[in-house]
Amino acid sequence: MSLHPELLAAIERDFGERLAAAPQLTQDALLVTLPGGTTLTVRYAAPDAYSLHWQVAEGAHVHHLGIDTAPTHPTLSTRPNHLHLADGRVVADPLTRPEAAPAVNLATVLRALLTDPLLSSLAT
Repeated sequence: MSLHPELLAAIERDFGERLAAAPQLTQDALLVTLPGGTTLTVRYAAPDAYSLHWQVAEGAHVHHLGIDTAPTHPTLSTRPNHLHLADGRVVADPLTRPEAAPAVNLATVLRALLTDPLLSSLAT
């Protein structure tokens, strides 16, 4: 059973007025459009298996960032979850926890993106 409809309801309830458009449910994802040209694609295969990737448009340039739980960075303290920064670095994920409820993780990420979609404080 997909977690996306439940997450859609939570986003609409908790963030609806702060979004640039209504979230959209697709066959395998939830698409969230934030103010300022940021789009977030949410994919949950299971509560502890997720991909939260977003694009930030700055003029003609588009930055790609994301958090996922693919077990590809075993040396990071937060493995399996990790954060892909706009500069290409992969670092420990300071926002989500695989054991947290999906709605909690998503709300944490949305709050961070609404404040700073490039997560600039983590890029230093």
